[in-house]
Amino acid sequence: MRSLRVAAVAVLLAGTAVAVHAGGPAQAAIGGLTWSDEFDGAAGTAPNQSRWRYDIGGGGWGNNELQYYTSSTSNAALNGAGQLVITARRENPAGYGCWYGSCQYTSARLLTSATFTQTYGRFESRMKIPRGNGIWPAFWMLGNDLGSVGWPASGEIDIMENIGREPNTVHGTIHGPGYSGAEGIGGGYTIGSPFADAFHTFAVEWGPDFIAWFVDGVQYQRRTPADLGGDRWVFNHPFFMIMNVAVGGNWPGSPDASTSFPQQMVVDYVRVYGWTSDPGGGTGSIVGAGSNRCIDIPSANPVDGARLQLWDCNGTGAQRWTFNADGSVTALGKCMDVSGGSTANGAAIQLWTCNGTGAQKFTLSGAGDLVNIQANKCVDVANVATANGSPLHLWECTGASNQKWRRA
Repeated sequence: MRSLRVAAVAVLLAGTAVAVHAGGPAQAAIGGLTWSDEFDGAAGTAPNQSRWRYDIGGGGWGNNELQYYTSSTSNAALNGAGQLVITARRENPAGYGCWYGSCQYTSARLLTSATFTQTYGRFESRMKIPRGNGIWPAFWMLGNDLGSVGWPASGEIDIMENIGREPNTVHGTIHGPGYSGAEGIGGGYTIGSPFADAFHTFAVEWGPDFIAWFVDGVQYQRRTPADLGGDRWVFNHPFFMIMNVAVGGNWPGSPDASTSFPQQMVVDYVRVYGWTSDPGGGTGSIVGAGSNRCIDIPSANPVDGARLQLWDCNGTGAQRWTFNADGSVTALGKCMDVSGGSTANGAAIQLWTCNGTGAQKFTLSGAGDLVNIQANKCVDVANVATANGSPLHLWECTGASNQKWRRA
């Protein structure tokens, strides 16, 4: 999507960087809060300089964008209600020069490259985005080796982007060597009304071999090294965060007569959670949120092909699951498995002799989705049932309660 929004980074990898990095299992082992900004402070004051710095300038940022980014509280300030407001204005109060001549717009671009970086975890913000043709809000991340290897080798993770002509859709994308610019790997998420009408929560969960995107707790996309068709995964080092509102550019196009100014992105919070090598304490039960019953093997002496089911939690070996470093989930000496290695909706979730195939690789996200990595689909209770004996199968992740699980 983005062409090259990383040119002329004003504050580049200076100061103290805080990195959280644990190797460990390739599971969504999301840990505790490692960094946050709740934007508490008096109305009209600048964002906390111990957390955020500014990119400044009007060189187009690699995309022929039209705004001049400033450090003025006219463009980025707290509102006194626990929120940060980034404002794009149609103005040029200081005679700023842009790549196309005298600048027509100002805005702000905040980043944490000099204050905070992290490897893996959950990066989340609740915000209300602006609207209008030519308006381009974004919450995204860049690799902290940008200054030494350049873009796109540093990697880029776009948590949320929106362009004004698509008011009901946000995009999540990764960029790296061979998949930069318009060739970025990603997808969109569409709702029934403009995102600008209300606050929404945007997040990614990121581990050694996956990145998953969420809107309001619903996972809508997941990417792994296999999506890149080779050794081009550049997401195993610290990244820093960026928030900005661009005006114009190659992708959104320019504002038109229908676009009103000022336009504001109101940010309620930004929170980052760490990565831990253990998603829930070794071995234990997996409990369904909708039923409060456990994933169960229907026989204490199971055979290959035994269909997994819901059952009252009883602490027996048939309900004690271990999340292993290779991505397998085991109980009674066998693996959780998708029947026939299928990736289709409705494929049975069963028990099978462990064989290391993709049908036996699962991850439990911080949002409670138990996902088969090969299929990028969720372990689901058939027909939204909650009774003892209800069978489990594979299904597109929807965020519904019959797909939500927790360790116990």
